[in-house]
Amino acid sequence: MGKQAHGGNLVWAAALAGCSPSAILDFSASISPLGPPGSVLAAIESQLSNIQHYPDPNYSDLRNTLSHFHQLPSEWIMPGNGSAELLTLAGRDLAGLSTNLGATVLITPAFGDYYRALAAYDAKVLEFSLFSAESLSVLKFQLSAISAQTSGLLLNNPHNPTGRLFRREEILPLLDKFALVVVDEAFMDFLPPDEEQSLLGVVQDYPNLVILRSLTKFYSLAGLRLGYAVASPQRLQRWQSWRDPWSVNCFATAAGVAAIQDQEFQQQTWCWLPLARQQLFDGLAKIPGLTPWKSAANFLLVESEHACEYLQEQLLKKYKILIRDCHSFPELGDRFFRVAVRTTSENQLLLTALQGVVENQE
Repeated sequence: MGKQAHGGNLVWAAALAGCSPSAILDFSASISPLGPPGSVLAAIESQLSNIQHYPDPNYSDLRNTLSHFHQLPSEWIMPGNGSAELLTLAGRDLAGLSTNLGATVLITPAFGDYYRALAAYDAKVLEFSLFSAESLSVLKFQLSAISAQTSGLLLNNPHNPTGRLFRREEILPLLDKFALVVVDEAFMDFLPPDEEQSLLGVVQDYPNLVILRSLTKFYSLAGLRLGYAVASPQRLQRWQSWRDPWSVNCFATAAGVAAIQDQEFQQQTWCWLPLARQQLFDGLAKIPGLTPWKSAANFLLVESEHACEYLQEQLLKKYKILIRDCHSFPELGDRFFRVAVRTTSENQLLLTALQGVVENQE
């Protein structure tokens, strides 16, 4: 089985390492090591007796919980089968702009699933490299290449894979320049409220703005699949007509309600991440040939003088540790790899293993 173009492919990794998937220490998927919260597991268990029934097609409990959490009307919120399902719907919406000679602008390096969602509907894509600009304001000087008023913009904040956090003030001017702006905030909840740069607070002022959120990374629910979109009710009604019914199951909706209400777990995560991330950053910086990039998310992009494919293979075969290669990001190729921030002890295992692989190579 070939490896996929995203992290977390433990079946492929286990085959290469010669062990069971459960034996792999996974740094390739940017999932919090602190969860799932006990409150979420209890909520899932409480739904076992409901497995014989269809879920509420309106997901009222989850939407109302999110409505209270974000102080937004519930009709502005649509739960989805992971943010991936919602990204597909956004891709269809963005592709519709192409019929008016528009295009979708991507800030690269870009998450590979963006290309998948846009290609599914034959959207025209224009790429602008993040490496060529200090800020998003450079787009204002490059828009002459497209008809911005009939084009879309798809970006993520914090940015994946670099971990860069765009300031709210950087993005706001672009909302007046594009017909549709989709901001993927899958990693925004890893920042405490006083540091985050979410656009949720202005979404009701911009009918051309869509915000995508994930509940699987922060709460360690990747196998459950749960996310939500925030956008104008008219747009979400159109999206609803495009997708299959009951895309969110009863376990996911109950988990989402419990997760959003678990303030203790949220505080625990915000206290854990900065220290653990800095420890991992400092350790990587000490290994010859590795240069980690500063990040606002729960992962670090690492520039490497060593072939990343070799590092990945050796870490799996010798230590049963999986890191994320960056071949799905054409600008990065074999010069970069990405690692999730895990617990202090797990981070140290990675650092010790990387040091050993680098020394053996030399």
